Amino acid sequence: MFKKRIPKDEEIKISIQSISDGHHHVTYKGVKAIRCPFDYLIYQMIICEVEPDLVIEIGTNIGGGALYIADLLDSLGKGIVHTIDIISQADPKVKEHKRIKFFTEGWDNYDLNLAKGFNKVLIIEDASHIYKDTLGVLNKFHGIVSVGSYFIIEDGIINELGLEKEYEGGPLKAIREFLPSYPEYIVDRKWCDMFGKNATFNVNGYLKKIK
Repeated sequence: MFKKRIPKDEEIKISIQSISDGHHHVTYKGVKAIRCPFDYLIYQMIICEVEPDLVIEIGTNIGGGALYIADLLDSLGKGIVHTIDIISQADPKVKEHKRIKFFTEGWDNYDLNLAKGFNKVLIIEDASHIYKDTLGVLNKFHGIVSVGSYFIIEDGIINELGLEKEYEGGPLKAIREFLPSYPEYIVDRKWCDMFGKNATFNVNGYLKKIK
């Protein structure tokens, strides 16, 4: 049996690098939103499942991610986003959204008391991706995540992209150190492996609080 030769203009070629290159061009409502498309879909499913009252996003950048999450909360008719960074460079469309509040003094200066009074809290860590920063975020914020909700650690994929040394071990090193001390968290393989084993930029990064 002979295999049909696929014309060059119909060939499918995909790699971690090609997805990484492409995700830098992703926008939401015209606003730059640097995130893997697999994870955008997963975020939508998680938010619809958890129905959080508060989403804390650490790492605003231009704000496309915050805008997307705020619109998802709009569809639920509840919830707000606290988005944290060290500078204010969000697109005007993001700044106008009624469900988004901005904090520009960094995650280490965020007052955890601001999360009091919310029943369901979900956290997304998308800051520098440097090991010590990711571990610092985990150690500071883990206690305010609600049982049944998630602490999402972004961009463990940097190891696969050969950038582990640049980020001092990156998010994956932080996750490996964090989990043994906090058995209330598990890596939720339902999300990490939805499209294949760790077919996500958040490698082993969907941490579910189970108790």
